[in-house]
Order: sequence, then structure tokens, then C-alpha cells
Amino acid sequence: MNGCYRQQQRRRWWRRRSLLVGVALAALFFLLVNWWMLSLLEEFSFHQKATASGLFSIRSLNQLGKGRRHHGVLHTGLLSLAAHALAEGDGKIEPQELWRERSSPTTLWTPCSYKHLRETSEGENGYILVSANGGISQQRIAICNAVAVARLLNATLVIPNFLFSSVWSDPSQFSDIYQEDFFVDYLRTDIRIVKELPLELRSLDLEAIGSLVTDTDIVKESKPSFFLKNVLPILIKNRVVHFVGFGNRLAFDPIPFNLQRLRCKCNFHALRFVRKIQETGALLVRRMRNHTSLSRPLDENLVGPFASELAPKGHGRPQDSRYLAVHLRFEIDMAAYSMCYFGGGKEEEQELEAYRLSHFPALTHLKNTTRSATFRAQLRSEGQCPLTPEEAVLVLAALGFKRRTRIYVAGANIYGGRSMMVGLNSLYPNLVTKESLLSSSEMEPFLNLSSQVTNSLVSGYRMYYGSGMLPTIRPNKRRLASVFSRHSTIEWSLFERSIRKAFMQMKRTVERPIARSIYRHPRCAECMCRSG
Repeated sequence: MNGCYRQQQRRRWWRRRSLLVGVALAALFFLLVNWWMLSLLEEFSFHQKATASGLFSIRSLNQLGKGRRHHGVLHTGLLSLAAHALAEGDGKIEPQELWRERSSPTTLWTPCSYKHLRETSEGENGYILVSANGGISQQRIAICNAVAVARLLNATLVIPNFLFSSVWSDPSQFSDIYQEDFFVDYLRTDIRIVKELPLELRSLDLEAIGSLVTDTDIVKESKPSFFLKNVLPILIKNRVVHFVGFGNRLAFDPIPFNLQRLRCKCNFHALRFVRKIQETGALLVRRMRNHTSLSRPLDENLVGPFASELAPKGHGRPQDSRYLAVHLRFEIDMAAYSMCYFGGGKEEEQELEAYRLSHFPALTHLKNTTRSATFRAQLRSEGQCPLTPEEAVLVLAALGFKRRTRIYVAGANIYGGRSMMVGLNSLYPNLVTKESLLSSSEMEPFLNLSSQVTNSLVSGYRMYYGSGMLPTIRPNKRRLASVFSRHSTIEWSLFERSIRKAFMQMKRTVERPIARSIYRHPRCAECMCRSG
């Protein structure tokens, strides 16, 4: 049996070697014949550039395992197989299900949280201050939760303040990101909002009088009854309450219908970006779509009056302008916080440990009290490690995205720099970032302002405004970890089937499960209306 098995393996190896030699010879012949033509057209022809990059990517990826080890390259064999698969599949039809949600054709969800509540709130019980922490997503959640709590307590909301974070290093405040007047006016019939406290309340020592409420005072995802029992008495007594942090402090279920709808109304309608962000956002989208796409409801909400500029000029049917936005979320803070290993050796370990010591000291203590190798393996098997750019590109190739797919890479500075992006750039050459789409003068207003640069649209926004045509792929990292754990022996066909099976299960269109975030999953009766 072992002899037969070895013979089968040897024959398979010879077939693969013959195939590789054939591909290499064909590529060499193509390059020799077309070298002069490609050298003239490479600056002008999008298609030729993609083809040439495809031919070179196989050779460049085969070099990854040789010589000096690149930072974070853990799956060299799979990258090489992916390059061959993309080259062979270049003429095949791309799976259409990649570009739409899997849903019942008889069911359509449409936005409807913009409807006004029946009764107005005068905010007579006092004032609520909020100092929100975190990045832009956490800040939005804190804002809309504060709107709901203000309604619940019949309080007046003061325009929220944003705490400075050493991780984000962004001093932006509400008016730097959102249109204050629009926010106040849009929610006018739901709650009362003012820009600052009355003069007589500004000099109060809120901590001394017991009006300072921090995240340690409120259990995460507390029910409305908690605020009625514990916060309302303070509000009535002192006329002001200051929430500091306020990260995910209001539950998603159970909660009254009107409060849930108000949160959706706040997030998806009342928070409009300021003009400079809308203008730059429209510029990015227009350049990604090559001026060939009609504007959509999502565009109109995010970029406001600049949405009309996204429509093609002249007559005729707009061409296909689809592109893929990839939010890797693989910055140094995420890499350090995960406590995972990404293939960078001792240098990586020391760098991430120094970052943890500075920003997450509690994690340093946890790491020092656990067995490193065992702990890392457990983290990865449980899906606790962020996907590297290398793993992300393997997933894209396995799902069937063609080499010529236009990809916008969102996010700040990728940890590991250029070496970490080798696989992504080699397999998908038509890749851009905000830095490559915008000139230095267009980028200047947003330098060091991460909260003002929303690099990827939240999946909830796409679900709310997308009519089922704007799918979001959110990887199940535990399932992927199981597949990647066999990277040294797995065949590409099996890897491809495993990835597609996992993602088809994750893309099913379903109503929001109980206790899930309405900001990420607004498909529920409080936020959207269902027909069919």
C-alpha cells in the first residue's frame, strides 16, 4: 500500500512539474514576442498591465520562500498555488454571487427608521454630557446610544465630546467630522439637543456632586431599566449627568421599539459627514469607478450633494464599475492586542511586546503568565488572530475574484509595511489606497486624523442602503484557521472548496438575531421594513 501511495505521489509530482514547466515556457515565449509592445503600452493600458503582472506574480511568489525570509510570509506554498490558479482562471467567468447577497427573491428590506416618533421629548429632566472614547465606530455607537438614553430619561443632550486616544492620536471633535446643525435639526422632534450646557451648570464640579458616571459604573449593554433606576435620580437631583467613555453601555435587547428605531435613525440618517469629508469621499469613489456608475442611496447619504458628481457624463448605459474594498485592520495596535504570532521572528516579538507594554500593560502581564507557544496556538485555533494581508489575498483568490479585480485597500499603516503586502500586490496588481488615489494636497487636510478618514463603510450601512446588492464578507476566522492550519499539505482545489463553503454559509441574508448590534445588522422591524 505504501509503495502504491509513493508511486501515486511521484506521478502527481511529475505532472505538476510538467505543468509548471509548460506554464513557464509559455510565459517566457509570450514575454519575448510581446516585450516591445508591452513596454510601449504599460503606462496606458489597464488590461495589458494586469496581464503582465499576472505573468510575473508566479515567479515573484515562488521566490518568497528563498533567501531572506519576508516579514509575515507563512503560506508560501499556497501563494504559489493561488498564482497558478488565477493565471489559469483568467478567461473563466467570475461567480456572480460574489457581488450580491444570498437572499430570498421574494423578500426585500428597505430603510424606514427615518420616520418620526409620535410624541416629542422636551428634555425637561436635565442635561446629558457624553465624552466618547475609541475610534470613529465606537464614537458613533456612543453618540446614538446617548440619543436613546436622553429620550428614555426625557433629558436634553449636549453635543458629544470625543476623548483623545493615544492609539488613534486624533484630536477631532464632533463638528470636525459631522454636521452639527443637521444633527440637531434632524432629531428635533425626537429629543432636544444643545451645543453646550447652560451657563449656571458649567462651573459645577460634576465628580464632587456625584454626576460623573464612568464605564466602571455601568455594566456593559445595560438594560433601559438600569438607567431609569440609577441615572435618572442623579439627573433630577443635579440637573446634569456626565457619561465618560460610554462604550456599548446600552443593550440591544430587550429594548422598547421606539428607542431601537431612534438609534437606527441617529446612525443611518442624522449623522452626516462635514462637507470636506463628503467631497473627498466622492472623489475617491469617482476615481475607483472610473466615472462610469450611477449614484446610489448609500452615496447620497455618505457624500451628500457630491453624489450627483458620481453619475456618468453624457448618455448611454454606465459600464461595469465594480470594485472590492478590503479593510485589513492589520495595524500595529491590532497585531499587538491580539498577542498572536505573524511570522516576523524575534524582531516582531520584541516590537509588539514593546507596544503592548506602552499601550496594553495588562496584556503584557497575561502573556508573561502563560505558556507562549501553547497560548498562541490556542488563540489562532479559536479565530482570535486578525487575518494578515497574505491570508486575505488567499481567501480572495479561493472565492474566485479575478486577477484584474480592482481592489481598494482601506486602513491605516499596515503592520510589517511593504513586505507584508507582497502577496496581495503580486496576485492582484490593480490595487489602490487612498494615498495612491489622492494627491498630496488632497490628502493634506486628513493627515494624522484617522477618525476623519473612514476607509471602509460599516457593514450595517451597506446592509441598510444596499437593497441586497452590496454584500459584505466578514470572515469566520475560526473556520479559516482550521483551513490554514493544513497549509503545508492541502491541495488548492480542496482549499478553494473549503473557503467557498465557509463563505456561502456566512453570506446568507437573515433577520437580525436577538442581542446582535443594530449598527452592524439593522435588518429588523425597528430599523427596516420588509416586503414579501
